[in-house]
Amino acid sequence: MYKPYLEHLEQTLFTRFDLQSRPIPHGLDYQVSDRGRHPATLRSWCYQCPELRKIRYTYIDAGASAQIFNSVIYPSHQYDLPLLGIDFLSFGQVKNLIVMDFQPLFQNPSYLGKYIYPLKSLQDRYPDLAQNLEMKFYDANQYFSRYLLFAKTDAETVKTRVFEAFKEYLDLYLSLLEQATPLKDPIEIQRIIRAQKDYDQYSADRDPASGLFSSYFGHEWSERFLYEFLFEDAIPLATKLAS
Repeated sequence: MYKPYLEHLEQTLFTRFDLQSRPIPHGLDYQVSDRGRHPATLRSWCYQCPELRKIRYTYIDAGASAQIFNSVIYPSHQYDLPLLGIDFLSFGQVKNLIVMDFQPLFQNPSYLGKYIYPLKSLQDRYPDLAQNLEMKFYDANQYFSRYLLFAKTDAETVKTRVFEAFKEYLDLYLSLLEQATPLKDPIEIQRIIRAQKDYDQYSADRDPASGLFSSYFGHEWSERFLYEFLFEDAIPLATKLAS
């Protein structure tokens, strides 16, 4: 269901940037599970370029039972832009959850005005995809914007309006990146490094997908995938407690 999304993301990024492969730890780029009713195949990709230090995306294909596309784009530390976060999950034909947002590193008014307010006009065009659903695992006021798209919808809408919104969000994000001025001050750059690490830690500590990965591929593999690939700057909880 989400293959066109993956293809559009790849085509757009490879057209605009000089992408280089970013190493994925051994065994985490591809995995197959036959635990469920339908076999599940997971594939991940990771790239980098001078403007974007980490572009990662993952596709889980479990046939009719599940289709999942997840991506996060991290700008280079010389840019204070938000991260671009994408989560599309379909379970059967009846349960489709979409999340798409510019995930702000900071919540001060000047930052939000510069990077988040431009999203308002896009969200206004897709009111049916901004359903103000309750967040069960995250604080909506941290690393999320007020203009995110967050909705439960049907398969036909996923193929049409959600896809159009996805293309517009991606284009706007890349436009903001194109207009951004690289930071020069080492203190400011260190602030961005810290903020992106904090994002990884926050996300790894709360990511509900960890249970999904475990159900398909086992707990040990899921923990590696979470901390060595998805949120590689996070410290596992057991490690933090031991220290």
